[in-house]
Amino acid sequence: MKLSDFTMRIYSIAIIVSVFLFWEFVCRAFDVSQFILPPPSSIIHTLYTRFGALQPHLVQTLYTTVIGFTLSVVIGTLIGGLVGTSRLAYEAIYPILVGISSIPKVALIPIFVVWMGAGTGPAIATAFAISVFPVVVNVATGLATTEPELEDVLKALGASKADIFWNVGLPRTMPYLFAAMKVAITVAFIGSITSETIAANRGIGNAMLVASSNFNMPLVFAALLMISITGVLFYTLFSIVERRFTRWATRGRDPLA
Repeated sequence: MKLSDFTMRIYSIAIIVSVFLFWEFVCRAFDVSQFILPPPSSIIHTLYTRFGALQPHLVQTLYTTVIGFTLSVVIGTLIGGLVGTSRLAYEAIYPILVGISSIPKVALIPIFVVWMGAGTGPAIATAFAISVFPVVVNVATGLATTEPELEDVLKALGASKADIFWNVGLPRTMPYLFAAMKVAITVAFIGSITSETIAANRGIGNAMLVASSNFNMPLVFAALLMISITGVLFYTLFSIVERRFTRWATRGRDPLA
């Protein structure tokens, strides 16, 4: 039986609330120390009382993450377009990208610090480095999977390569690009926060590091909750925009049916 969207939302909210209630119950029933695992009530209380102190750190993390993410989308789309349309570029560039992507990004942070100094620069660079590869891969895949028969028909009608790219290749790539963006924004937060724990005096990562050094685990989890909510909001935003621009790609389908 097909469930309505409203019913699905109610079920989803109920499951999420149940997880937090179970977490609260376990912490209370087994008297788990807050140093080990603070209960959700303590985390929410800490977030409420310390929001003013965490807000500047959140703004800094958002700043570095959004810039790194934006650079990854722009540059990743350009590289992905080149890789997806040129056999030579695929053979020459793709192995380099795979090699760079295989490097743990935490190992790059000391290099970024030497190049840019501690602070904002390494966080932006790390967010970019960790999020650009999904964009490149998805854009290249979208272009490479364009039906050759369709390209042949357009060429027979006199369309140039640029016409084919703008009218067929780019629209065909949009679902892949939005999928990449939803992944990239979440990992971009990981890159920024990782850099902030190593080479910054501001940001959520630095706030978590200071809080953990003071054994204030509720504040650590409050910072994690804050960045988690922010990541979910960004993901939801891109999902809404994706449905607006790529509805044609899923017409007639209902994954919940």
